[in-house]
Amino acid sequence: MASRHSPLTLWHLLSLDAPTVAALWTWFIARSAGIALPFAAPAAMFVAVWILYAADRLLDAHNADPATLEDRHHFHHRHRTFFVLMIAAAAITLTALAPALLPSAVRLYALLGALLAGWFLLIHVRLAHERRLPKELAVGLFFAAAIFIPTVARRPDLRLHLLAPAILFGAACALNCIFLYAWEHPHLRPNANWTTRIALQHLTAIAIATLTASLLCAALLLSLAAIPAATALSILLLLTLHRLRTRIPPLPLRAAADLALLTPLLIAPFIR
Repeated sequence: MASRHSPLTLWHLLSLDAPTVAALWTWFIARSAGIALPFAAPAAMFVAVWILYAADRLLDAHNADPATLEDRHHFHHRHRTFFVLMIAAAAITLTALAPALLPSAVRLYALLGALLAGWFLLIHVRLAHERRLPKELAVGLFFAAAIFIPTVARRPDLRLHLLAPAILFGAACALNCIFLYAWEHPHLRPNANWTTRIALQHLTAIAIATLTASLLCAALLLSLAAIPAATALSILLLLTLHRLRTRIPPLPLRAAADLALLTPLLIAPFIR
């Protein structure tokens, strides 16, 4: 089933993109704070995020109008038996990894998981368009919260110091989703939440403002500057992709948007 796809597009179609980003940033944030995370922390993050994204795409493929779906949804639907079996195996793996996590982190994840479960149910209920939740903004909020938990659980004294980097990283994740929505729906956007429509109208300006705020945060934070610096670099790459969007085929463009969030690989070697 993979022979027609490049490694980059297959990385996206198999829902491995978001988990890779999540695991990398989990390790990178802790590394920036001088914390050596056990392998179980980023591994559990990878598995948990993969389960959520694969399940979300399967549910979208099952509930939505096929004409409104993208390649990733059709791919999951065609190979739904494989994905269901892999989700079950991943759930067992996550259960095995959980005892290695800090109890305080598990409690925070339980609270976040309860909120996420409620949101997950709501977005897959057949609501009128006017009542749809802003999925792009919620992704940024939950994604950032989950990724910062392992570091905050080990260093509660850093909560205030990490607040601004967490907000900016969440904004970058939301921008990633909004850029994708703009590329995949360049004209008609009847299903977008009103907040998403406003963001789409001012997308470049919002991205530049977030980039500027990230650079300012990096200049002020000193010891934790690597986190907003990597965020700023990711936004710069997203803006570059936005300018080149008409020259890149849709599927590689979609995969490249998540590739743009792997900037910790460029920043981490410079952390002392």
